[in-house]
Amino acid sequence: MSLLQTIDDQMKIALKGGEKERLSALRNIKSFLKNKTIDAKRELNDQEVVQSLSTLAKQRKESIEAYEKAGREDLVLKEKNELGVIESYLPAQLTNDEIETLIQEAIASSEASGPQDMGLVMKALKEKVTGRADGKVVSEKVKQALSGSK
Repeated sequence: MSLLQTIDDQMKIALKGGEKERLSALRNIKSFLKNKTIDAKRELNDQEVVQSLSTLAKQRKESIEAYEKAGREDLVLKEKNELGVIESYLPAQLTNDEIETLIQEAIASSEASGPQDMGLVMKALKEKVTGRADGKVVSEKVKQALSGSK
């Protein structure tokens, strides 16, 4: 069963169960994915759905941070609820050690020799870390690893 179908099924369950907050979050996810499908002019595959959900999760984290600074606890709670629902469809997050290992493997396979090869390493890592690690964190770790391998 595809991830899109799973989300549809979970929407039906939340509707029947009267879970208003979960249903609202699932509707937002569904709407976002529908827009992505329209933009792509075809059905999204599971990897594209995971990428889209990662984008949504990142947006929610940024919103939570902004609302906390503004002292809007009601909105922080709503965003955290939506983030929890989104993350339930994402693969398990990588640990720092796992990220480091993947970076070392990518450096070795791409034969990167310094910071100028960062694009090669990131390209090799993209498929392995999408949805499983924050791209900004991975980018910083790759930068550090390549600077140290000079």
